[in-house]
Amino acid sequence: MEPPLYPRESGQFVAERSLDVFVEEEGVQKVAEMLYTLRHSDDLTASGWKKANPLAPAPTSDQALNWVFVVDTMNFSFWPEKETQQCEVTFNGITYTGYMTLCAAITRAMEEGIPITDPKYFSQMSVEELRLVLRSDNETPMPMLQERHQVLTEGGRVLLEHGGSFRSFISQAGNDARKMVELIVEKIPSYRDEAIYEGKKISLYKRAQILVADFWGVMEARGEGDIINMDWLTMFADYRVPQALVYLGVLRYSDTLMQTLRNGELLSSGDRREVEIRGCSIWSVELIKDRLCKLVKERDRQTCDINSAIIDFYLWPYAKQHHKEMAHIPIHHTRCIYY
Repeated sequence: MEPPLYPRESGQFVAERSLDVFVEEEGVQKVAEMLYTLRHSDDLTASGWKKANPLAPAPTSDQALNWVFVVDTMNFSFWPEKETQQCEVTFNGITYTGYMTLCAAITRAMEEGIPITDPKYFSQMSVEELRLVLRSDNETPMPMLQERHQVLTEGGRVLLEHGGSFRSFISQAGNDARKMVELIVEKIPSYRDEAIYEGKKISLYKRAQILVADFWGVMEARGEGDIINMDWLTMFADYRVPQALVYLGVLRYSDTLMQTLRNGELLSSGDRREVEIRGCSIWSVELIKDRLCKLVKERDRQTCDINSAIIDFYLWPYAKQHHKEMAHIPIHHTRCIYY
């Protein structure tokens, strides 16, 4: 079968044919202007990554890179069945929910002396050992334990076949972001976030791209972030950023889709509507980036080094911070290992 379109081309392909999700020109312009005013702030740099990941180990150690691999391999499906029943992990006196429960659980395990960032350990750990690592501090467990165990042990085995660390594995791609994504999806099956849309094989590669962006964030913090082709990465299509894009007027859902989501209907992975939400999110952020860079060029007479990953690093915390104002916009619910 022919290889899938890359994420950027996939986003464009979907956006041009979408029936239920629409990219709004006015919203694209508005967000580009909003980001233009922030262009010199830390919010729009790779160092914003560390702020978004206060639980990550110090970037100086290669353990930080293995931590990133462990977290990103299990970075999917944190939404609760009922809003009132969130999985919680408390670490150093702070209680976390959502994706941050995973970060807190992995860092807690390290403090408890569990070698959770060592591929020799996590490639063959048992489901029960992982259950202990990911244990919740209330009655609601983290969802999809079996799947998390399967993808983590599989990922660990791949690292062992390629030098025994994430650093040695990813170095095979040189310092090229695009080659890194290609290497990850070629070698690690759980990262193959692909779908068929209108008869065409497309890719969204949310976790593979986040893994590369997180690797870049750690290396940048070390002063070694000279990775080429970062601009090839798109935003990371999940369920939180699309909600922010609708709130900001960048995306619009059809009335039918809005009603479906309000009814709490589960969309299966690969469902046309689910692919449209994710594909249009990717394409809209590409348009925001292009518009923002045009503004920087026209007004500042400078080249723009803000890429889609950085815009995502801004939008995801934005969605968390404004979750109360956005509560009227439903997120889409899909239980899968891709996001």
